[in-house]
Amino acid sequence: MCGVNKLIPVIFQDFLGVALKEAKEESGLDKINVLDENIFSLEIIPVLGHFKRGKYVSGHLHLSIIYLFEASEQETLKIKPDENSGVAWFPLDEVVSASSEPHMQVIYQKLIDKFKIRFAI
Repeated sequence: MCGVNKLIPVIFQDFLGVALKEAKEESGLDKINVLDENIFSLEIIPVLGHFKRGKYVSGHLHLSIIYLFEASEQETLKIKPDENSGVAWFPLDEVVSASSEPHMQVIYQKLIDKFKIRFAI
């Protein structure tokens, strides 16, 4: 039997490190704290075929590994045009309505509900 570590390239073995790096790059924040080193949620999200920067991207699946991070809302967020069209702070109860994608609204609501249970909010 082959272990999982032999199936995943070395560069992707540190999912938490990659997630933290991505969060910093895409938000422009320097100070992000890890609330828990364990995976909070794992989502497989279908992405329909679409155009990106004038080129067609075939339908595919995104594997989304979600960790819990914390940052100060006093820090300034910065848009990264090649990654997102906007980044902003939202009160927890407004996150779902801020999304225009119904399939993501369902996922966001699930994550918020799990977060509220976990932290007794």
